[in-house]
Amino acid sequence: MSKETEIADLIRPAVEEQGLFLEDVKLTRAGKYSALRVTIDLPEGPGGVDSEQLAAATRAISAILDDVDPISGAYNLEVSTPGAERKLKEPRHFSRAQGRLIKVVLDGGESVNGRVVGLNGDNVTLALDGAEREIPLADIVKANVQIEF
Repeated sequence: MSKETEIADLIRPAVEEQGLFLEDVKLTRAGKYSALRVTIDLPEGPGGVDSEQLAAATRAISAILDDVDPISGAYNLEVSTPGAERKLKEPRHFSRAQGRLIKVVLDGGESVNGRVVGLNGDNVTLALDGAEREIPLADIVKANVQIEF
């Protein structure tokens, strides 16, 4: 079991108690310093993690890591959300992007920009120029949320 998996297994219950989803755990080393990057998100649907939820999750994660001490030496703990331009890979990611503008590259090379209307099984529905298009997730090579001003 990798150190990242061990840490994820330790902190997942605390993240879920906050009503959140543990997206990723990365442990990196730069010289003599280490950084533990924990990415959390809402489990489903549109919306975002607010600052109070992020702070509460950070405190819970920090308390567990202080108690169990799974990382030798000093390290920085960074708890964050996936960010505004997140990559969409899993069905849950598309569910979280409802109402957002995304760019999708299909396996045939076609690129489309559309607003996520919803997720139906293994298909995502996008609003494209007034029409809706259902795209199988299996046909998507790359997808990202686009920033709108």
